[in-house]
Amino acid sequence: MLRSEIIDDAAALEALAPRWWELWAHSRTATPFQCPAWLVPWWRTFAPGELATIAVWRGDDLVGLAPFYLEHTPSGPRLLPVGISLSDYLDVLCFPGIEATVAAEIADQALAINWSQWILPDLPAGAAGLTITHPALEAGQLVDHAACPVLSIIGADALAVCVPARRRRQLRRAHRAAGRRGCVSVMPVQDSPKAFFEHLIRLHGARWAGHGDGVLADPAAEEFHRQALALLAAQGLVRCWLVAIDDAVVGAYYGFHHRHRAYAYLGGFDPAYAEESPGAILIGHAISEAAREGAREFDFLRGQETYKYGWGAVDQWTMRKVWTRSMAQ
Repeated sequence: MLRSEIIDDAAALEALAPRWWELWAHSRTATPFQCPAWLVPWWRTFAPGELATIAVWRGDDLVGLAPFYLEHTPSGPRLLPVGISLSDYLDVLCFPGIEATVAAEIADQALAINWSQWILPDLPAGAAGLTITHPALEAGQLVDHAACPVLSIIGADALAVCVPARRRRQLRRAHRAAGRRGCVSVMPVQDSPKAFFEHLIRLHGARWAGHGDGVLADPAAEEFHRQALALLAAQGLVRCWLVAIDDAVVGAYYGFHHRHRAYAYLGGFDPAYAEESPGAILIGHAISEAAREGAREFDFLRGQETYKYGWGAVDQWTMRKVWTRSMAQ
C-alpha cells in the first residue's frame, strides 16, 4: 500500500534528504539534477512560489518524489518543477519496478493542488515523468523541448575512437600552442570546491564579458552554485578541472559524473589565452577521464552550440509535457 503527502515547508523538504538520497540512488532515470544536493540549494536560494512537493511512501520507505512548486501568474497558477531553468534535465523519482503505480499516486496528489497548468519541461528520454497518467487528466500536450548534444563513448581511448579527426588535430594544435606559451598542467580540484569556484567565477565572467556576462553574473545563481557545488562534491558527483600555463590559471571546467554518463555543465577561460584554446584542452581531458571511469556517454547538455558537434556529439531531445485545466475543476 502506498501513501502520499504534499510537502509545503522548506525545512521538511531538507529533512527528507537522507531518504531522498536513497531513492535517487535507486531510481533508473535519475540524473545529478534530481538529487537533494542540487534541488535543496535551488529552493533555498530562489523559492519563486509555494512549495508543493509530492512524496510517496511505502511503509517507511520513500518510493516516489516529485519536487514541485506553485507559481502564481496573471493567467493562473502553474505547477512547476523545483530546479527549473538552471537544471538541464527535470524529472520525478520513482522506485524501480513500481514506476507506474508511483506516477499514478503523484498524479492523484497533483490533482488536489489548485493549478491551471501543470508543466514538466526538460524531460529526458525514458523519464519517469513521461509515464504520468490519470483518469481525471487528459493526455496533455507533449512536444520536443531542447536539444542536448551527446557524444557516445566506446572503449577507454575515447579521443582516438569517438572524436572526429579534425577535432583531434585542433586539440593537438591547442596543446602545442599552450606548450609554447609555458608549462601546461591540468589539475583535478573536486576536493577543493571553494577554491575551484573562485576560479570558475573569474574565468566564466571573463569568457562572457560583453556577451551577456554569463549565468554566474546573477548573484542568486552564484550563491546557488556555490552551495550546490560543495554538496555535490561531498557526494563524489562533480568533476572539476583547472588548466594552468606556468602560474596562470587560464581555464575551468565544471561537470558531473553519475553511473555511466558524464555531464559538461559550465566552464570559462581567460580570453588572453584564446589562441591556446584552454576550453578545448579541458573538454578533451574531461572526455578522456570520463572514458577511463567507464562512461558510455559524454553529455554536453542543453544548447546547440557549434563546438559541441565538432566533438562528434549528436542531438538527444528532451520533452515538455503540459496539462491544462479550468480553475473550476
